Formats: sequence, structure tokens, C-alpha cells
Amino acid sequence: MKNIHRLLRFWQILSVLVKYGLDALLLDGSRYAFLSRVFYVFPSRWHNAELRQSPRGQRIRMALEELGPIFVKFGQILSTRRDLLPDDIGDELARLQDRVAAFSADVARAEIQQTLKSSPESIFAYFDAEAMASASIAQVHAARLHSGEEVVVKVLRPGIRQRIERDVQLLFTFAHAIQRLAGVDGGRLKPVEVVSEFEKTIYDELDLQREAANATELRRNSEDLDIIYVPRVFWDYTRTNVMVIERIHGISVRETSQLRDLGVNMEILAERGVEIFFTQVFRDNFFHADMHPGNIFVDASNVNDPTYIAVDFGIVGSLTDFDRNYLAENFLAFFNRDYRRVAQLHIDSGWVPADTRVEYFESSIRTVCEPIFEKPLDEISFGQVLLRLFQTARRFNMEVQPQLVLLQKTLLNIEGMGREIYPQLDLWRTAKPHLETWVREQRGPRAMVKHVLEQAPLWLQHSPEIPMMVYNLLEQNAPTHKTPAMTESSRAEASSRSLLLAISGGFLFLTGGLSVSMLFADHAGVPLAIATAVALGGVVLMFRAVRSAA
Repeated sequence: MKNIHRLLRFWQILSVLVKYGLDALLLDGSRYAFLSRVFYVFPSRWHNAELRQSPRGQRIRMALEELGPIFVKFGQILSTRRDLLPDDIGDELARLQDRVAAFSADVARAEIQQTLKSSPESIFAYFDAEAMASASIAQVHAARLHSGEEVVVKVLRPGIRQRIERDVQLLFTFAHAIQRLAGVDGGRLKPVEVVSEFEKTIYDELDLQREAANATELRRNSEDLDIIYVPRVFWDYTRTNVMVIERIHGISVRETSQLRDLGVNMEILAERGVEIFFTQVFRDNFFHADMHPGNIFVDASNVNDPTYIAVDFGIVGSLTDFDRNYLAENFLAFFNRDYRRVAQLHIDSGWVPADTRVEYFESSIRTVCEPIFEKPLDEISFGQVLLRLFQTARRFNMEVQPQLVLLQKTLLNIEGMGREIYPQLDLWRTAKPHLETWVREQRGPRAMVKHVLEQAPLWLQHSPEIPMMVYNLLEQNAPTHKTPAMTESSRAEASSRSLLLAISGGFLFLTGGLSVSMLFADHAGVPLAIATAVALGGVVLMFRAVRSAA
């Protein structure tokens, strides 16, 4: 039965493509043009002759809207890559970001009533029937609470989960087919894993309570950043299908002409976008992963000090410590043009086979990346760079890493916005200081002290067990009989026992010192340097005990 549903959906997709004349757009002039005759059997070809003559950008946008949320998401991602698209197509795809056809206000009110168990009138002093914005997953309405606070009410599209489940299963069908038919390439690209990652992401977007939690975390992380504002969530009125959040007022980042007319410093604005991204990824390890222009606004009240306002937190990302360190090392190696380091990092991580000749890989990476340095964005064809990197990946059997799909998508969004805001932005010069600072903090003395203090509670928890553990170890290694005279081996054994006991005692000194340092640092206001000195006193005692035992 499932296979029948998938075949019907596949037929529907082809029918929509034919309806909007995309079959001709895809096949005309190619060696597969003869396949266009197959589409003559679709009734949609003959019933929409006038529609097939509409501008191509409009037809592509309308087809994606009709095909549903997954295809709309694809269009949203494409819309950020204006350097890869003709203007007519890019302009139309940009409309997918927050101008998808809305559902009726009556449906939205009914959903609010069912979810919050209260009528919209009892919750809101005002509720705007016309949607402020409508996207593929949900739409938003302006409202005002009885307390007078202006808010935005986000409501999921009715029946959206069922439609997504159907399309995701179809994507899995395509992915399995690609993996079987493409041989080595299919296995290296990991299409099934990529679809699985996408499935998790889009299902997360269907839970507005999860989105509210994401917004709260990003707001907390941004408290010390005066270059981005995250609105407040009203948890009393937030559930899985409905979310109420503070209303913001700003200018869409896509309105670059309006921002320039106001005299906004576009260079600072672009650089701050890069700073926000690297701070969220490397410092906070929690980043907004859907930063297309429909979700980013600008507070231009001070044109010389513009700041960002973020909305729509359905997709966020985080990385493992290994991935963060790996990426930081790679970025810095790229910025320093240390292509040998880049090649070695890829081999060490296992992302390319261990028997790869590092000098060959280094030469290939240099060939691809060297031309992009010291050029502003408007002179860099990232489309060509990505194509050549993919060709390099095929040569060296580099594998796609599904866990980094979100980060890659966010990087594409950042680049697309940077190109729109300030084409002369030097992305490398802007990003490098943030990465160097993060790496320094991960490896310097402050990082060591932070790690010790983070581990201290665990050490303290297990410190009472250490004497007994040492005793048991000595008992297991004790001689089974006595000899009149101590042999060389028995003297070595006695020395080992003394060493173990010394380490045990010294460790207790260390944990005790850490306890004192944490106590004073938390409650007495003693500077961190003094508290750390107390802890290091324990280390010194342990070292002296070990030396004495030895």
C-alpha cells in the first residue's frame, strides 16, 4: 500500500512539473530532449497551455509551492544563492521565504482554541485576521495581549505532518535508489543518511514548543552580545501547535535599498553577521541554522551601529567537540594557506582514506582554494569553487558528513546574505580573528583552569574510593610467601606500593585544594587566580609526595 502511495505521489510530482512547463525547461536542448514526448500523456500539459507560457521564475516558484513544504524548503535554500541563479528566478524564489499562500484566519483561530483550551478573544485583546507572513510549515498573526504587550502568534499549517511524512518517505525511496544505482559515488555521498538528517530537522520544525525552547536558549546566549536581539517567548501560551512570542520591529535584511537609503553602515552590518555566526557555532555551540533573509531583520535606529533581530528558531544546530575543533583547525589552516595542514586534518579525521597521498591531496586543495583569497565576495564564484571541490572529493573518495549538513546550509545562507548586504566583504579577514580567539581559549591557561574546575566535582565524588582502590590493588599484587631477605623484586614492589600510596595521598591533597578553591571562589569573592593557586598547591603536594616515594 505504501508503494502505491509513493507511486501516486511520484506521478503527482511529474504532473505538477508538466503543468508549469518545467519538463521543457529541464529537457530542451539536452541529450535527453526526446524524453519530453513521454510527458504528452499528462492531462496537465493540455489544460494549462497559458500557464506554461508564464515567466519561468514564476512557474518554478508556483510549482514548488504546489508540491509542498519540502520543496518549498529547497526553494528557500536556492534563493540565498543569487550568484548561481538568474535574477528572474532568484527574485521569485525569494518570495518563498515568508510569502507562501496563507490559510484562513478562521482555521488559525480554531487551532488556537483547540490547543490552548481558550478562545482567542479571552487570550488576546487584539488578533489580526490577516497573516503577517506565511511560510511552508506555519504562518504568523500579529496580536496584543490583554496586558498590552505586542506579540506574534505562530500557528502550524493544518495537516502538515501527514504531507511531510509522505514526501519524506518518497525522498527515502529516491535516496535508496541513488545508493543502489550510483555504486561507489552513491555510498560516498550517503544519500540515505542525508535524508535522515533532513527528516530529523524538518520534524523538529513541527514542534513549536521545541522552537520556543530554542529561542529561549539563543536569547540567553546572546545576553552579552549587543549586536543581535532574540525576542522573548510567552510560555503560558505556547504549545506544540501554537507559539506566542514578542513582536519585533525592524527592516528585513533583504531590503538592502531601504537600508542604504537610510544611511546604514552596510560594512559593519555584514561583518556583524559573520561575527554572530562564528560566535554561535564556536563559542555557544548552538546556532541559528535557518538564517535566510526572511528570518533576519535589522534594527536601524542607529544607522552607524546597526544590529540584527532574529526570528523563526525551528532549526538550530550544534556540533560535537571533535567537529568544532576539526572545523576551527581547518578554517585557520585555510586562512593561513596551510594546505598541507588541511590535507592532513582530512586524513586524520578519517574523512578521506588513510592511504591518501597527503602531498597529492594538498596540491589539489591548493589548486581549488588559492584563487579565492584576498578577493571580495563579488569577485568570487563560489559556485565554481564548490564544483571543483566536489571534483576533488571524487578523486580522493572524500565522504559527505551528514552531521555537518546543517552547518553547510547555514554557511550558504550567511554567504548569500553577505553578498546582498556588502559585496566587498572580506569574509576571511572578518572571520579569522574570531576563530583565533576561540582556539586560543580552548588551549590556553584559562581553558586548563576551566577544565580542572569542571572536572573537580567528579574527582571529589570519587576521591573517598581511591584509598580502598589502592589497597585492593596492593592486596592483589602482594607476595604469597615471605622470604628471609628482601630481594630486588620485592624492594621494587615495596617502592611501587609507596608510590601508589603517595599518589593516592597527593590526589586527596589536590581534591581538597580544589574544594577549598571552589568554595572560596563561589562564596567569598576571592579572585580566580587565588583560588587556582590553592588548587595548584594540591598539585605541588602530590608532586612532592611522588618524588619522595620514588
